[in-house]
Amino acid sequence: MTQDLAGPGASRPAEAAREAETRAEPPRLLGERLVGEGLISADQRDIALLEQRRSGKMLGEVLVELGFITEHTLAATLAESSGLARFDLAHSVLDADTVKSLPRELAERYKVLPVAVTDQEVHLAMADVYNVVAIDQARRYFPRQLDVVPMVAAETELMDAIDSYYGYEMSIDGLLREIEGGEAPQVTTAEGIVNPTVRLVNAIILDAVKAGASDLHFEPEGLFVRLRYRLDGVMTQVRAFHKAYWPSVCVRLKIMSGMNIAETRNPQDGRFTFHVAAREVDFRVSAHPTIHGENIVVRVLDKTRSLKPLESLGYAGTTVDRIKTLLRRPEGIVIVTGPTGSGKTTTLYSALDYLNGMDRNIMTLEEPVEYRLPLIRQSDVRDAGGMDFAEGVRSILRQDPDVVFVGEVRDEATATMALRAAMTGHQVFTTLHTNDAVGAIYRLIDLGLAPGMLAGNVIGVLAQRLLRTLCDACAEGYEADDRECRVLDVDPAERPRLYRAVGCEACRSTGYRGRTAIIEVMGFTREMDELIAGDASRGALLAAAAEAGFVPMVEDGVAKVRAGVTSLDELIKTVNLVDRL
Repeated sequence: MTQDLAGPGASRPAEAAREAETRAEPPRLLGERLVGEGLISADQRDIALLEQRRSGKMLGEVLVELGFITEHTLAATLAESSGLARFDLAHSVLDADTVKSLPRELAERYKVLPVAVTDQEVHLAMADVYNVVAIDQARRYFPRQLDVVPMVAAETELMDAIDSYYGYEMSIDGLLREIEGGEAPQVTTAEGIVNPTVRLVNAIILDAVKAGASDLHFEPEGLFVRLRYRLDGVMTQVRAFHKAYWPSVCVRLKIMSGMNIAETRNPQDGRFTFHVAAREVDFRVSAHPTIHGENIVVRVLDKTRSLKPLESLGYAGTTVDRIKTLLRRPEGIVIVTGPTGSGKTTTLYSALDYLNGMDRNIMTLEEPVEYRLPLIRQSDVRDAGGMDFAEGVRSILRQDPDVVFVGEVRDEATATMALRAAMTGHQVFTTLHTNDAVGAIYRLIDLGLAPGMLAGNVIGVLAQRLLRTLCDACAEGYEADDRECRVLDVDPAERPRLYRAVGCEACRSTGYRGRTAIIEVMGFTREMDELIAGDASRGALLAAAAEAGFVPMVEDGVAKVRAGVTSLDELIKTVNLVDRL
């Protein structure tokens, strides 16, 4: 179920059609240029042109939605073909007064943002530099003598910048008052009449996405419902509202996610999609019966923010090189370990994206599929269905795969099938719940696999955790004391300068904004394989790994503390430092 939260500024189909007629370059020319440069195939161009005629969207937008090109590739191609400069909004700081020269409604409708004003020119960042209607509309808000200079910008970056500079108006309180008063007006949109409960749920979801929440928790109590977001891995109460609102809100969430609204005694799950700030965001919904009513948790699956290149995950350069070395091996199992919410799936998706291409057949088994990736064959494994992980691996091996991703190894049958896939010349990626990298080997042995079979087939294990990063606006520097020097294993005579969380409006008074990963990468050498085959002790295996350059996760965390990325308190909460305290 797809809904559009782009807001009242979104162009209507008829208006979009009229604006399309004013664009100077026919859409097909873009397709021909991309084919000529080898960025897409002729087949992909034809598919996109057919979808473009069906949907009425711009060809570039269709190509990005289909996953044939990225927004950055599109922006670079449009800039080159138009002879206009490309403006990188993601790495730019704009003057707020200049931005607000245009009304927000116009900026959102035409996807345009003023980025600079000189004595002679106004520079406009635009998603569609050929949209002369947008240029004419924007020109009205600046002195006549100034020339308008369009600049090419990626649409997602543009909409994010609009949200950032104009600010997001919180309408949840007003909607609650409307519902409570019983005089809430019916709002008419292009999709029809939208009642206040629908607008309330939309406002909550939109607010959560803009706040960067990974989960929304609707928790009914005796007389009220608590709403909490998980921000940077920490549960944060956002508001509480009277339980009288909950039945209609609960029904709305269940309708959106395709659940049975008449079923209240058994768990249910579903999913839906919204378009937020020009990007598609998926939501996974779970309803669970409690003594106070149904508890609903909404998982936010924002592909544009969660799927990143390996270089953008916060790893050190040497760590990225070690991971890429593992990925270049043609066969064997790579395991990512860590607790729930430690970023295992994000890391594996980044690895699959690194390997993805027309020359490889990549197939996955997931429970559930969190992000839909182009070119990769993804399967949703449900325990209640007919296919479990072990049966799924057996079936995938008949599909001529090069790379197999098994969502999680949780029993002997799945572990055996994954190992068999590695032994028959496939790259296999999976996750496992252990505390550190070396523990993965002994967990597989505990599941029933023979050490001799693991040796040479498990080629690498990554163990990771997520740490909150300090807010740049309010982090406070100070000199480390004796205890902190001991924890960091540094000489007290050379006390390092550390940083701690303070809290401000920008970080919701938490002192932290965003998260980064700390990781340990254990690549297995021949000596280590021999130790595994001989059922060596954990200590012997760790000693051999250290000789091969293995850096424990704790040391990676210490390096980030000393670099001012995070605080020592955050590191102590995340990894085991008891022996140093």
